[in-house]
Amino acid sequence: MALMDFIKKQFIDIIQWTEEGDGKLAWRFPMRDMEIQNGGTLVVRESQMAIFVNEGQVADVFTPGTYKLTTQTLPVLTYLKNWDKLFESPFKSDVYFFSTRQQIDQKWGTPQPITIRDKDFGAVRLRAFGNYAFRIADPKLFHTEISGTREMYPVADLEGQLRGLVLQNISNAIAGSGLPFLDLAANQVMFADALTKELAPVFAKLGLLIENLTVQNVSLPEELQKILDQKIGMGMVGNDMGKFMQYQTAQAIPKFAEGAGGGGGIAGDAMGLGAGVALGQVLAQNLQQGLQGGAAAAQAAPAAAAAAVGVKPEDVMATLEKLGELKSKGILTQEEFDAKKAELLKKLV
Repeated sequence: MALMDFIKKQFIDIIQWTEEGDGKLAWRFPMRDMEIQNGGTLVVRESQMAIFVNEGQVADVFTPGTYKLTTQTLPVLTYLKNWDKLFESPFKSDVYFFSTRQQIDQKWGTPQPITIRDKDFGAVRLRAFGNYAFRIADPKLFHTEISGTREMYPVADLEGQLRGLVLQNISNAIAGSGLPFLDLAANQVMFADALTKELAPVFAKLGLLIENLTVQNVSLPEELQKILDQKIGMGMVGNDMGKFMQYQTAQAIPKFAEGAGGGGGIAGDAMGLGAGVALGQVLAQNLQQGLQGGAAAAQAAPAAAAAAVGVKPEDVMATLEKLGELKSKGILTQEEFDAKKAELLKKLV
């Protein structure tokens, strides 16, 4: 009786996979010294798929469901083995199960800044990171390209390869979108959609489907961040350059007045720069008048007078800095400083 029990155990009646824990993509049913009984049962649960492999060839693919293993449920395997319709003998074959549920919270990021091409700024260096989810969509292709005959294939063995594919395609995603980088950086959802579109065919070659990719952060170089801040400020004033310059000037006045009170430093350097710009403009006008002669000078006079009426922002800044220094020394009162400041700001409108 014991011998008969031993013999019966060599024939498998039920083939199934009950996943224990997370992180497994593929699992091979243990078949050593055992054969599948004709009429046995294959159980493929939801979020799973299974394949039969015979002599190195993928014979049949099973989606979720319960199957009685006969010539009707194994047509390809039956054809490969040249069985007749009776099919009464047990058979030996490798059975692989695949988890098709989402593998979530897979991290990606740029360990070093990467250089991309942008139609507005040329070459731009950036850092970015986020996460994504993927699933097995084609178990046959995944078996032949990735997992092979291994007893178990974990997610961890694939993480590095997938992360590298994400980083490799960031530049292509931005270029293929046809959008300026500033627009993508300000809209991370748009950035994620462009990157997902670029990665979809790459993942498909491995039998995978990428889902729910997110861009959680994009770090820009300091100079590019300043440009982005200015663009946002322009949008706040309706892209009106005059109002934008007036806003920037008003924001800078308290800082310049405070700096002038300390003597020298940044305020002194800014005043020197403003004075240098104004002096350069005067010298350029004088040189032009001298070269063109009296007639040209006469024509240039009205233009110079008109230019004198329109005060440039840098001249206003230099004047305000000087007034702030005079106020800090007690030469001007606070009321006199405020009155002059209001008068100068009106000239910017």
